[in-house]
This record gives sequence, structure tokens and C-alpha cells, in this order.
Amino acid sequence: MYIRKASYHDLENILPIYAYARKQMALNGNPGQWGMDKPEPETIRQDIELGRLFLIETEPQANTEGLTASARQIAGVFAFQIGEDPTYRNIQGRWSNDLPYGVIHRIASAGGQKGILTECLNFCNTLIGNLRIDTHENNFVMRHLLEKNGFLECGMIHVEDGSPRIAFQRLIQQN
Repeated sequence: MYIRKASYHDLENILPIYAYARKQMALNGNPGQWGMDKPEPETIRQDIELGRLFLIETEPQANTEGLTASARQIAGVFAFQIGEDPTYRNIQGRWSNDLPYGVIHRIASAGGQKGILTECLNFCNTLIGNLRIDTHENNFVMRHLLEKNGFLECGMIHVEDGSPRIAFQRLIQQN
């Protein structure tokens, strides 16, 4: 897979991915995390403007003649930034460390492709070895995937609208 920064030209392809993710969350018992409209298009535009929205794309497929038969397809999307996140300043619990960190937000899969979170984590860890992420208490799928990928549950934070989220952290030693 291939990861690149999103542009405004990608917006029409990004919005359906988030719609699909909201539907999947609701089907898996988590209708409240993103509700019917999150992340809002303005948030996505801001992520693009600030250069922190990334796309995970599939590799082009070759046909039987060896020619490229299809272009890359967007398989997932996520926001990533290095630096302090205001929502992580106050935690009911304790972070694993106080080292500089990267934050992953708004990760979503287009469906049909496994390993989106792993691709995201591998990419982010090439930039910084200390990652933080949060999710809704009812997002059992994400909680399982985070724990499977070595994240430790550190406590509870509250996002901008005041709703609680379970906070996770993972430190990978970089060479």
C-alpha cells in the first residue's frame, strides 16, 4: 500500500469513506462516537489545509498483459500530527511517558482491505516512535485492534465536545 497526504481534490472520495465508517461503527454497537455527521467536512478540510490528513491507497493492479489496469484506490484515511494535542493534556489516568509524541485521529477504512490500521501505524512510526490515540468506549473493534498492536490503555480523556474517550499509547524504540 501507498500513503500520501490528502488534497482538496480528494475530498469527494474521502467523505464516502467516513460515511461507511459511521455505518460500520453503528452496526458494531458504536453509533455514538461519530453519530450521523462526524467528522464534519470542515474538520476534514482543516486537516487537509494543515497537511495532517493522509490517504492509504492500494497499489495499481496489472492486467494479464502486464499493463496497469487500475489506478490506486483509497483504502483508508487518517489524521496524524506530531506535537501536543490539547485534548490529551488532562487525563484521568496516566500516560506511559512524557516524551514527544504523534497523535492519530479520525482513522477510517473504505472496507474491503484489511490492515489499514497496521499500515497507518507503520507509517506514523517512521516519523516518531511514541504514538497516542483515543477511541469511544463502545468502539470494541478499535480497542481490540489497538491492544493487538501493542497499545496500552492509559486512562480517560475528554474531547472538544466534552465526551469521554479511552486514551492509548504505544512506544516503539527507534534506531
